[in-house]
Amino acid sequence: MFFKGTRYAKVDTLEITDKNGRTIKYKATRFIPKTEARLAHKVQRGERLDHIAHYYFRDPERFWRIGDANYIMWSDDLVSEPGKKILIPASER
Repeated sequence: MFFKGTRYAKVDTLEITDKNGRTIKYKATRFIPKTEARLAHKVQRGERLDHIAHYYFRDPERFWRIGDANYIMWSDDLVSEPGKKILIPASER
């Protein structure tokens, strides 16, 4: 269902059967794990989280690691205020 290496790869897949006997598979809730930061980044006007992830991790799709380190649900919240310092974790857990 999800690609290897995504934040949901290790989340359990559950299933439920509806009243018509159809089995529906879904992912369990993913709780944000404790994610240690190793650096801080000062947000510049117009920056996007995927660009920041590319700069630090060389992989823009790992933007969610920065979100986890800062305990946010919406990535735009991190880059909405120029001058704000955000935490940057290691690329891998």
